[in-house]
Amino acid sequence: MAKNERRPSAAYLSIAAVILVGAFIAAPGAADEKRYDVGASDTVIKIGNTAPYSGPLSSNGIIARTEGAYFKMINDQGGINGRKIEFISYDDAYSPPKTVEQTRKLIESDEVLLLFNQLGTPTTMSVIKYVNARKVPQLFIAAGGTIFGDQKTYPWSMGFQPSYQSETRVYGRYLHDNYPEGKIAVLSSNDDFGRDNIKGLKEGLGDAVGNIVAELTYETSAPTIDSELVKLKLSGANIFVNFASAKFAAQAIKKASEIGWKPVHILHGNSQSISAVLKPAGLENARDIITASYSKDPADAAWKDDPGLKRFSEFVDKYMPGEDKANSYLVYGYNAAQALVEVLSRSKDDLTRANIMRHAEALSQVHLDMLLPDVTLNTSPADHYPIEQMQLQKFDGQNWVRFGPAIEGALSEK
Repeated sequence: MAKNERRPSAAYLSIAAVILVGAFIAAPGAADEKRYDVGASDTVIKIGNTAPYSGPLSSNGIIARTEGAYFKMINDQGGINGRKIEFISYDDAYSPPKTVEQTRKLIESDEVLLLFNQLGTPTTMSVIKYVNARKVPQLFIAAGGTIFGDQKTYPWSMGFQPSYQSETRVYGRYLHDNYPEGKIAVLSSNDDFGRDNIKGLKEGLGDAVGNIVAELTYETSAPTIDSELVKLKLSGANIFVNFASAKFAAQAIKKASEIGWKPVHILHGNSQSISAVLKPAGLENARDIITASYSKDPADAAWKDDPGLKRFSEFVDKYMPGEDKANSYLVYGYNAAQALVEVLSRSKDDLTRANIMRHAEALSQVHLDMLLPDVTLNTSPADHYPIEQMQLQKFDGQNWVRFGPAIEGALSEK
């Protein structure tokens, strides 16, 4: 020590020791400090989306509008852990080239934290490799392609609704258990949608797959499927599995009635719209058709006192006044937005992309307001299919009537 340098006092040393001990004790708390990736801060969370506000699926654009309204409600309530959501949604007109352009803009220019509920199979497939290469979460994709739950190939992507295979497994299991001696005829489109559906049906049938006596496909460019219906009837089948898209599903229902074929009729959930499919086919012709659903129908009197429906109804009244509450697209957007808020809320102050994916992969028995009572979100690092339960319902000539318990159509181990 230099001659004129003063020795620290005992009190000073004690204070220094306390500071050092305090710092040492506080060090583990560093794990709780705020962490951000691009698109997140103390005040904002930036979420990107593409949707068909124009083009052939423009009617689906209301899904993203519903999500934007839901996020506005969350912001009005104080945001997520004090942070406001900035929802950036672009029109891709259901055109893959536009989806590519808008997705690149969201990630590279807008610098969003994650992508959410991008709509459509061909549109999402056009960007999924790019998104995963950039390691950007692509959560709750609005399409039923089974590929969107393939966590090994696309670890940063996750579906939302039941995949096509998951849904058609439900039908297969129902037929296996209730019509073990039934003769099954299947109609599907000659594309990936049709092949996905057939694969799930056969897996659900299990050892009863041999009950399929006729299996025909149609081209989506064809004017009608009348000749296919005649051939399916001639097969002697007493069960008709109708995996046609809306236009052809309506034709099939009507033609079956015209030729006097009255089999047990299974209809794909994509074609269960009363207004778009059943009415054009003739409501009486559609009587007793069976399909499956996972969401509550706001028009169903069974839910009139349901707390979840009341919250949904209040949301529409305040944030989407004038919109038809019975529109299933509003229900879909509401459920998806609520699911994302759940994931972001659990992420707390660690808003890194990796942490968001960890929480998206750790959902267990999460119920949303407008899901059926027995349907919940369940995910894991090995399971990117959040919804795999559906409940069967039968058309009574006016409305869909649910029956039986929720059935699992799992594509992976829970």
